[in-house]
Amino acid sequence: MSTVIKVGMADLKTCKYPDRLTTLGLGSCVGIVLYDPITKIGGLAHAMLPDSKLINNNQNIAKFVDTGSKKLLDDMIRLGANKNRIRAKLAGGAQMFKFDTSSDLMKIGYRNAQAAKANLAELGITIVAEDTGENYGRTIELNTENGDLIVKSIGKGIKTI
Repeated sequence: MSTVIKVGMADLKTCKYPDRLTTLGLGSCVGIVLYDPITKIGGLAHAMLPDSKLINNNQNIAKFVDTGSKKLLDDMIRLGANKNRIRAKLAGGAQMFKFDTSSDLMKIGYRNAQAAKANLAELGITIVAEDTGENYGRTIELNTENGDLIVKSIGKGIKTI
């Protein structure tokens, strides 16, 4: 019997098949999903901000893309995943609100997605699929049997990446 493990905002978790991982309400936050197809170990981080070094209160490492992706990878390896087989998928990183400025500072979703891509590249993890950007929220669920990531969006339907 499988369990669906919920990952909250500024949280990260790992699991093995047959359990699955889900997170609700990805808006500007980015969902970083890692998966090892041989061990069927998966990991999911729901990161809120791109860079822990820009914030004074950065004790929750799952809150940030840079520290959360590294911790997620370490936790998966500790669980038995092989770094060379791990692939990533991204979801979220939306621009939920419009601002009358051309500054990238308020484009948190875009910055989160870009930070996730940069951090995963630094970690040597290949991104195989993504559903990021736009202006709507997403709920995602990782199927650890095959690595499928189900993306649900109100008014946009359900897709698998």
